[in-house]
Amino acid sequence: MGKTKITTKTTEEVLVKAKSKDEQTKTVTTASKNEQAKTPKKKVTSGILFVDATFNNTKVLFGDKLGNTLFWSSAGTLGFKGAKKGTPFAASKVGDLIGDKAAALGVKDSGVVVRGVGSGREPAIRAFMAHGIEITFIKDATPVPHNGPKAKKPRRV
Repeated sequence: MGKTKITTKTTEEVLVKAKSKDEQTKTVTTASKNEQAKTPKKKVTSGILFVDATFNNTKVLFGDKLGNTLFWSSAGTLGFKGAKKGTPFAASKVGDLIGDKAAALGVKDSGVVVRGVGSGREPAIRAFMAHGIEITFIKDATPVPHNGPKAKKPRRV
């Protein structure tokens, strides 16, 4: 098998390690208490809501005016599976969750950028607005193909 090396430790070394482990556990418990408070780190009064509504899922992202992401969610992260992810009900639940988080952050007004042609476009925005957040603009940024990909070469017989 191999050689085994037996080491002996003095009682002082064992006590020092035990003290350091106690200190580590104390820092972990204080960190978990801070997480339980869940106080928002910064106050944001306005931001931009990005809604990505595809046929299979609805993703909602909230960012500040510069475009930095603050928080996001999707129908899949809420537990909807399969075809239920693309439903308006799932989109309204996602918008509701993001609205809760934005209201806790102190958001007063927001712009909306919508991308995609799924059925969750409007319900996500309506659920977000239900939390008392004013919508300043709605922009449709759905990508539209101009001419499509290059066609195949004609077949030579």
